[in-house]
Amino acid sequence: MNLHQFRFLQEAVRRKLNLTEAARALHTSQPGVSKAIIELESELGVEIFSRHGKRIRRLTEPGVEVLRSVDIILREVANLKRIGQDYAARDAGQLTVAATHTQARYKLPWVIAEFRRRMPAVQVQLLQGTPDQVAQAVREERADLGLASESLLDSPDLLTLPCYGWQHLAVVPHSHPLCDRTELTLAELATFPLVTYEPAFAGRRQIDAAFAHANLQPQIVLEALDSDVLKTYVELGLGVGLIAEMAISPERDTALRALPAGHLFGQQLTRVAFKRGVLQRSFVPLFTELISPRLPRKLVEQTLRGELDGQDVFSI
Repeated sequence: MNLHQFRFLQEAVRRKLNLTEAARALHTSQPGVSKAIIELESELGVEIFSRHGKRIRRLTEPGVEVLRSVDIILREVANLKRIGQDYAARDAGQLTVAATHTQARYKLPWVIAEFRRRMPAVQVQLLQGTPDQVAQAVREERADLGLASESLLDSPDLLTLPCYGWQHLAVVPHSHPLCDRTELTLAELATFPLVTYEPAFAGRRQIDAAFAHANLQPQIVLEALDSDVLKTYVELGLGVGLIAEMAISPERDTALRALPAGHLFGQQLTRVAFKRGVLQRSFVPLFTELISPRLPRKLVEQTLRGELDGQDVFSI
C-alpha cells in the first residue's frame, strides 16, 4: 500500500466515481487510477467498489470503512506537512478563506487588511461561492476556513463556531410609502414587490419561512446573490429590498432608507468552519478572532485542538 493509492481512491470518490475526472484532477491517466485502486483491493483482500463490467457503481460496505481510514491517514499526512511548514516559516505562508459574496464584500475587507498589517508575510487567497461551495472547499481542504450563514451546520465533518449575528433590513427609496412606517409587518411587505437574495444565500430561507408561517405569498420580482445588485434595483424603484444589514451603509447608500426587519425574520447567524481533525497553522486563530472578537484566540486554539467544544463554549 502507498499514499498514491490512497489519494487515487479518495479523489475517485470525490469525483463521484468518475475516474477520468479523478485522473485529470491528479494530473495522471485514467488507467493509472484504475490500476492503483485494483492493486489496493488486491492487497487488502476486499472489493472497495462494486462494478458492472469495467464500470464502478458504488462503494461496497468494506469500501466505506477503507475510505474512512484513508481519509484519516491522508489528513494526518497533511497535518505532518503543516507542522513542518509552520515551524520552518513561522508566521508566513498562505491562508485560503472561502466565503459567500456578502461576507467577502462587506465583512472581510477590513479583516483581511488588518490581518495583512499584522502578518505581512502571509498571503491571503479568497474563494467565493455559494454556502454549499464554501462548505465543500473546506471539506476538500482547498480552504483553511469558510464563512457563511447557511449550510455549514449540515456537514458533520466540519467544526463550526458561531461568529456573529445579524438581521435583515427592508430597504426603500426615500419617496417610498413605507418610509413613514415605524414598525413593518409581513402583511404590509406582502403587498409590495420584493427584491432579495437567491434561496441559498443570506438568510433567504428564514424570509421564506416567515411568510409561509403567516400564510402570505410574497411578490418576489428579483433574486440575486449580490447585495449591490439588489440595492441598484431598489434605487430604480423595482421593489422593496430585503437585504443583510452589513450590506447597508448610511454614508454610502444615501439614496436609500433602511427599515428594521429583524422582528419579522429573526436573527441570522454567520459561522466560521474548519475541517475536523485538520491541524491549523498558527495564524488561523488570529484571523478568526479578527472576524469576531467574541471568539478569543486562545479559546479558538483550544477548540481547534479538540480541547473544547465550540458549540458549548461560544455563543452569540
